[in-house]
Amino acid sequence: MNKSFHSEMAAGLDEIRAEGTEKVLKILQGPMDTRAPIKGSGEVLVLCSNNYLGLANHPEVVAAARKALERYGAGTASVRFICGTFQPHLQLEKALADFHRTERALTYTSCWMANTGLFASFCGEGDCVISDRLNHASLIDGIRMCPKSTRVVFRHCDMADLETRLKEAAGAKRRWIVTDGVFSMEGDLAKLADIVELAERYDAITVVDDSHGVGVVGKTGRGVVEHFGVEGKVDIITGTLGKALGGAAGGYIASSAAVTGMLVQRSRTSLFSNALPASVAAGAAKAVEILLAEPERVARIRDLRAAFYDGLCKLGYKPLKSASGIIPIIIGETAAAIRASEALLAEGVFVIGFGYPVVPEGTARLRIQVQATLTNDDVQFALAAFERVGKQLNLI
Repeated sequence: MNKSFHSEMAAGLDEIRAEGTEKVLKILQGPMDTRAPIKGSGEVLVLCSNNYLGLANHPEVVAAARKALERYGAGTASVRFICGTFQPHLQLEKALADFHRTERALTYTSCWMANTGLFASFCGEGDCVISDRLNHASLIDGIRMCPKSTRVVFRHCDMADLETRLKEAAGAKRRWIVTDGVFSMEGDLAKLADIVELAERYDAITVVDDSHGVGVVGKTGRGVVEHFGVEGKVDIITGTLGKALGGAAGGYIASSAAVTGMLVQRSRTSLFSNALPASVAAGAAKAVEILLAEPERVARIRDLRAAFYDGLCKLGYKPLKSASGIIPIIIGETAAAIRASEALLAEGVFVIGFGYPVVPEGTARLRIQVQATLTNDDVQFALAAFERVGKQLNLI
């Protein structure tokens, strides 16, 4: 054992703790739901989960997963192309393709795996990949897997800057425009209608990661593509099963049969990773079914977001405006955001403080994430806690 290396890591942890920026893992002692028991804190109101539709502990989702577990076992013990493709994978992929109105979908063990496997499969020498500055880390890491391509960043949601980058890439073999649908730390939406228009004008390929938009944005929860009325005009949609669609794990790519078929042949994160457990696939398929049958869950998120935003403003906070299920409150320094998070937890409200390197220095924030299953009483309970903590820490 290399003692100096381990000592160096221990010293680094001590420094993080001294700065008050240590990420401490909270241990849930029950299922993810609107309220959940946390070790040492008791039952708390959860406002930091990606469980937007409240389906992570939905009895029908759990039952579908249990049934598949009993029939197909704990895992696939294989990658897809050897012997790891089970019937629930095909059923889920058809449901996702129908949901996004694409020809086909392909599932992965996470959306991170989908994003990191996507670009290396298609982007090569002569290509130019143009990415929004605030894109999720998985998109950034996926693009980094293409060292032979030119990689360019455009200013966040700045269409004039994007057009400039497209003009500069006029000689590229292929031009790719890559964006989140909902930006997870800001809660704002990509200007997707404008992006599609620019892509058509400059013959570019569009990739949208809509992990925080699916189930939340759009009249029926089909995400930013539906919200902006550009269904059928986006080349590749990536998404997750670990947020609104059941909350378990897994990701996917929805596109044409040709694109997804080529991913089956080339995508290393599919070729060399086990398939999703059949139980996860079956649970996610049931979540899609519930979303389509109960669009009122999506409408409820919009109402709750408005109630939280208005309530926070009345208290004196300045939350960022959002068209998603995310409401960020900028605090400033990372240690201050973590202190506020801990104070809220002591009041029975579970909200995480995000700081550097997740967000730039000086822009640390609390991030509220709305679940459709929250009650009006839950909202008032949370706002009362925010009022007490805001006054205690001089935030309002």
